[in-house]
Amino acid sequence: MTVEIRVPALGESVSEATVARWYKAVGEAVAADEPLVELETDKVTVEVPAATAGTLSEILAAEGTNVEVGALLGAIAEGAGPVAAKPAPAAKTAPTPAKAAAAPPVPTTAQAPSVRRIAAETGIDPSGVSGTGKGGRVTKGDMIARAESGASSGPARGPREERVRMSRLRQRIAQRLKEAQNTAAMLTTFNEVDMSALLKLRTDYRDTFEKKHGVRLGFMSFFAKASVVALREIPSVNGEIDGDEIVFKNYYDIGVAVSAPQGLVVPVLRDVENMSFAGVEKSIAEYGRQARDGKLAIKDLTGGTFTISNGGVFGSLLSTPILNPPQSAILGMHKI
Repeated sequence: MTVEIRVPALGESVSEATVARWYKAVGEAVAADEPLVELETDKVTVEVPAATAGTLSEILAAEGTNVEVGALLGAIAEGAGPVAAKPAPAAKTAPTPAKAAAAPPVPTTAQAPSVRRIAAETGIDPSGVSGTGKGGRVTKGDMIARAESGASSGPARGPREERVRMSRLRQRIAQRLKEAQNTAAMLTTFNEVDMSALLKLRTDYRDTFEKKHGVRLGFMSFFAKASVVALREIPSVNGEIDGDEIVFKNYYDIGVAVSAPQGLVVPVLRDVENMSFAGVEKSIAEYGRQARDGKLAIKDLTGGTFTISNGGVFGSLLSTPILNPPQSAILGMHKI
């Protein structure tokens, strides 16, 4: 029996995705609920799992192909053994990337397909990466973290130039930010804050806080809670313009800008006025892990009423962050 693999519902207002990568080749065995293919939308990355165990018998949408919700991606031969591999159809929408040099061999029994892919792209040897997965296995997040740190085990490789197609997420981010610049009357004001009392408080309670709650006491929880106080005092900053009306929000869903391998994402902390400092820090830490692993869901990125961007972690002295539509304001924090 053949089971079809189709594009699932991708969330409200999202009707199209791009096939980012296949985790399996035609002829390979698959387990039920095992991720088969990764789809990239303009908001999040979605993994499509196998509906049944069997063998991947056909790939109908190659990597780089744009597909709509409900489109046929491929098929699984239920309970069948390996079959001869058929070449996947060429993608019509993706350019041919520059050929990479051979990557270090990766034991297939120790790492997942995404780890092998990142190893091939970066030249990082997974055997030299500390694994945080079950049984010490190296995960996709571990490889991405090593790549971001610049600690590659191989020499610099590749041509002088390389043309790579932007992900749907990057395209959408660029489009939204440019729309905000074109349509919003943005004004930036700069203020200095004496952080000495906060620095002392954090130093005094950092160890106790981490032992009690299992998470580090950062600055973002202070920024988020202080923002709620300010937004309550000036409600219009927490609102949005809808036609000739101002919509005042009586809740405080604060987006926190997070740098991820696929681009800048802004997951939303819900009802921050009701959260504890530990709750804020745990949520931010979890969102950071999900962003690095490409696991953020659409619901995590929508509905914010206000945004905080912390460029200070990159050493930035000053910046003018762009509004996150349809919000009315964004707070940029910088180097202390």
